[in-house]
Amino acid sequence: MPGRLAVDFGTSNTVLAVWDDVRQEGQTLTLRDFARSVNYLVSDEASERISVIPSLIHYATDGREWVGQQVVKQNLTQALGTFRWMKRYISNRTPRKEKVHGREISPDQAGQDFLANVLKAAVAELDLNDEEVAFTVPVEAFEHYENWLTTVAESAGISRFRLIDEPSAAALGCGISIQPGQVYFVFDFGGGTLDVAVVLVEESADALAGRRCRVLGKAGAELGGMTVDGWLFAEVLRRNQRRDNDGDVRRLSRELLRECERAKESLSSHDRAEISVMNPDTGALLGWEPTRHDFEEMLNQHDALTLIDQTIRRAINAARERGYNEEHISQVLMVGGSSLIPCVQQTVQRIFGRDRVQLRRPLDAVARGAAAFIAGVDFYDHIQHEYAVRYRDPTTGEYRFRSIVKRGTAYPAATSIERVVIKASYPGQTELGVAIFEMSEQRRGFSQQAVELVFDPTGAARLTSVLPSDLELRSKFWINEHSPTFLKLDSPAKQGQSCFEIEFFIDTNKRLLITARDLANGRLALQDYPVVKLT
Repeated sequence: MPGRLAVDFGTSNTVLAVWDDVRQEGQTLTLRDFARSVNYLVSDEASERISVIPSLIHYATDGREWVGQQVVKQNLTQALGTFRWMKRYISNRTPRKEKVHGREISPDQAGQDFLANVLKAAVAELDLNDEEVAFTVPVEAFEHYENWLTTVAESAGISRFRLIDEPSAAALGCGISIQPGQVYFVFDFGGGTLDVAVVLVEESADALAGRRCRVLGKAGAELGGMTVDGWLFAEVLRRNQRRDNDGDVRRLSRELLRECERAKESLSSHDRAEISVMNPDTGALLGWEPTRHDFEEMLNQHDALTLIDQTIRRAINAARERGYNEEHISQVLMVGGSSLIPCVQQTVQRIFGRDRVQLRRPLDAVARGAAAFIAGVDFYDHIQHEYAVRYRDPTTGEYRFRSIVKRGTAYPAATSIERVVIKASYPGQTELGVAIFEMSEQRRGFSQQAVELVFDPTGAARLTSVLPSDLELRSKFWINEHSPTFLKLDSPAKQGQSCFEIEFFIDTNKRLLITARDLANGRLALQDYPVVKLT
């Protein structure tokens, strides 16, 4: 069995792949205890069964942890103590916990336990020894998500790993004839997020090294299958004149949510679906029979298709700044389970034309491409988010931000990308530093008040409003909050005194490096000091 494991942790499903040296491609890995088989088209003529692991974990009363398909087989999907959608909650830093058998468990912990179980089983299956493992991350992932992945890997005994963004991995894993010199648009619409990227496949001097990809532009949005499930859930309650905090609705909420998910999947291939749950105490039904037209109208009411269009345009505009426009794109590769929704496909076809759009390997392309990446394929990438230092405006007293790394900056950057002077903020100060923030573009909102599904401490599914302040917090993250000071003066400074000049650099591992010079004596206080890891 080959090594070089790749892990695509998804909101709905998780896929593992390994690199096959003989076939020179990634192959999905089956962990029989955890996985289920899915059949889908991989070309116009051929279909294939692949292995996916439902992203589910159940904490049993006897202390055991059931994972993936084990949860489904034991009919525990809707049971208390079962966690789902962990990736989305982890990415958003959703501050929620669920009480399970006397202890509180957060999505971070549930996700870690889920992936640790999967990774330990994969390592045992493959006998990996000390080979690197690839993890995929969403385009708009913040450093805290990458730090969480680091914790997960270490808890599973994996010391060497690399990260790759999901659309870039998908470009190598779609199973079509990817040609050097061609530009591809990757549309990755999964359970938790929409991630898109414009990718150029460059010539490689060494054929054994595989393809080399350069990311020209990328963008993401907080829109996925679970968002759509939440809209269906809310629509069923509205049509039945019910509320999510009604006692019987709370008891039936998990089952109703699963029915909404089934209806969404059914409407991808049928004109009508049924959502129906029965109260076992009263026999009363709670449900709706949406048509595909109803479903598409609901998506339009929430501006979903408009948001898809805007996200695509943002990536194309970023590529245009590098000299590549829409006409350069040879093919559009649609991956992710939510790409199976017909009106989503129609939206993408309307933008690019039907002939250029391909729907291949929607569930395993990302994992297969990540396996190619860990086997030696290079990606020439750029920094996705903007980074800034925070300072206080002396006139207003309000916090302001000064950009030090622009969105789209290429790396490594051996020459200085920005220079700032650090001043003492109070008399007698001897320790100084900078507060560095990771800034993504604030997530695009919907025309209506945004809501999302969460599970309350009792395990019931609830609808909660997403306030503008919540969206703002999700677009800014203080990444060196626990170590903001790293410079020391030989003698106390006066308030407002200029103390250090700092230059910023980026190395090949996307680390932000600082070189600091003490302005009092001209000596170097720090040189190429790594402060944070960039995204």
